[in-house]
Amino acid sequence: MMNKKSEIRGTWKQQLLGKVVTILIKMLGLTLRFRLEDPHGVAQTAKPVIWVFWHNCLIAAPLNKVRFSGNSPASALASASKDGAVIESVVSAFGVKTVRGSSSRRGVAALIALKKALKAGEQLFITPDGPRGPRYHMQPGVIKLAQSSGAPIIPVRFTHSSSWRVKSWDRFHIPKPFSRITIHLEDMIEIPAQLDDDAFEFHRSKVETILRKGGGRVKVGDQRVGD
Repeated sequence: MMNKKSEIRGTWKQQLLGKVVTILIKMLGLTLRFRLEDPHGVAQTAKPVIWVFWHNCLIAAPLNKVRFSGNSPASALASASKDGAVIESVVSAFGVKTVRGSSSRRGVAALIALKKALKAGEQLFITPDGPRGPRYHMQPGVIKLAQSSGAPIIPVRFTHSSSWRVKSWDRFHIPKPFSRITIHLEDMIEIPAQLDDDAFEFHRSKVETILRKGGGRVKVGDQRVGD
């Protein structure tokens, strides 16, 4: 079982900012309407799974944690940066522990900690295009984790009827009060333990395509994806 606190501690300023952001998110959440689409019946599964969604939906995801993953113990991957410390403070208020790390910092240690969490029966939440992007690009770490742990991946898409978009790399969604958020749950995706390079890329691209479904457009020759 993982420790309740991550190995990387945020400063008191980051923790305070996280508490303020949490209050604002919860207040906003009281005004929002939610709809869950679960055609494959994967909601509130009790077994360890890896839930993946885009980084710009980090407000919608914690507000809907219980709706799609129930009250099962859970951990989220947060970067080892200052932003990650704020995210750690926020998600802890929604009953989710954190593992700090990314592909550029503490990647191996984070992968080991995530595998331990799955083995302990926890569910995981990962934004596969974070923490730096490019937006809507699936990083390979999630596939490696599913491949080595045997845990299935469940893509989650959040559709906002109306939101403000932050001028950040991910065009972060801030839902407008009294708007609707639809949560689309896709079917579980099993990743084989043995994959050559082509098969690995096939599965990475498959999950990415599912997450992009109904989203933005890809402009050829441009890293910017979607609106």
